[in-house]
Amino acid sequence: MQTRFPPEALADPAMATSEGVIRKCVHCGFCTATCPTYVLLGDENDSPRGRIYLIKDMLENGRKPGPETVKHVDRCLSCLACMTTCPSGVNYMHLVDHARAYIHENYQRPWHERATRRLLAWVLPYPGRMRLALELAPLGRPLVPLMKRIKALRPLAAMVELAPAKVPAPAPMEPVRVPGAKARVALLQGCAEPVLSPEVRAATLRLLERAGCEVVFAQDEGCCGALVHHMGREGDALAAARRNVDAWMAEIEGDGLDAVIVTTSGCGTTIKDYVHMLRADPAYAEKAAQVSALAMDVSEFLAKHGLPAATPRGLTVAYHPPCSLQHGQKVTEAPKRLLAEAGYTVRLPAEAHLCCGSAGTYNILQSELAGQLGARKAERLSALEADVIATGNIGCAVQIARHSGLPVVHTIELLDWATGGPRPQALKHLPQE
Repeated sequence: MQTRFPPEALADPAMATSEGVIRKCVHCGFCTATCPTYVLLGDENDSPRGRIYLIKDMLENGRKPGPETVKHVDRCLSCLACMTTCPSGVNYMHLVDHARAYIHENYQRPWHERATRRLLAWVLPYPGRMRLALELAPLGRPLVPLMKRIKALRPLAAMVELAPAKVPAPAPMEPVRVPGAKARVALLQGCAEPVLSPEVRAATLRLLERAGCEVVFAQDEGCCGALVHHMGREGDALAAARRNVDAWMAEIEGDGLDAVIVTTSGCGTTIKDYVHMLRADPAYAEKAAQVSALAMDVSEFLAKHGLPAATPRGLTVAYHPPCSLQHGQKVTEAPKRLLAEAGYTVRLPAEAHLCCGSAGTYNILQSELAGQLGARKAERLSALEADVIATGNIGCAVQIARHSGLPVVHTIELLDWATGGPRPQALKHLPQE
């Protein structure tokens, strides 16, 4: 695609990167077939190609973002299916992330949107605040029908509806010490996952110990920054990235690390991109590259280092590949292969490439579209006639569980059970062996 960015604009590294991305687009339209919002709405502006035109016009001309451009950029899930399909190597992720940051800096949203986004940025990256918000959610349930009728309150209604009926008790997380360990790894402590599903981290620790790994938790590590990054709050996202780089570098420079293990694939995609996010920071560029190179999804790590001996459990698993794992990290075969090695029958749904509608805060900020995608995904998974749905991202698990009657667990919970761990809580209803 031809561009005419003024030279002074290209002095900004972010603008120069976006100009390079735009120039790679050849208008072929392959991306439209795999874009969830285009599949649902059929609007060119709700396809990656259409959004690239809108973003190009905005950035190239230094325009103040208009409501229409913002609407269509906001509707993007950042599922990155378009990057898997694109024959020209267009890095749409970096372009839309820059567009969101530009919009955040240059567009005055209505007061209720600003308030909602500030609330999400203040609550979700902090486990203590998130736990408190979830514990208060039952107070808002009687008001959900009213909130849905008031546009400004619809995101609050979505938040209340997504909250679990009962918040799980927190699970203590202790480092794992293994004499003569095969590998020394840092496990991302996370923000949303340990509050919503503490059993995932517990299963991961057990399985990594069985695999002969020493597991540490980096001091002062926090949220990876993905949630605020995808809302365009670039300052907050970069601060989170720097804090985590410092935390993991202390371990790397101490006793060393073989990997930074991530159990929430949305976080993994962002951590692997720290190398890009901090590329222009002379104090952090090299360190961020080291951290990004060590980041691995837990399935990716186990596929490389080997799964402990397993006992087949006789279950059929419908595997939902999270977008952030299959499109963002290109990890496609490892989870399926591990489940099969553990003795499960693995089935993949039709339209496995399409997003479930979770996408970080998308099912809060774009709840109507997210609901349509969630119902569509649940229907495809139900058609597999499986015993359980497995996935590798907490957002996907919450979204799918809301629309499906099947139990939903993290892939690692099934692998832990097959290799000697307890039966996942979601499967307690099944007959005992």
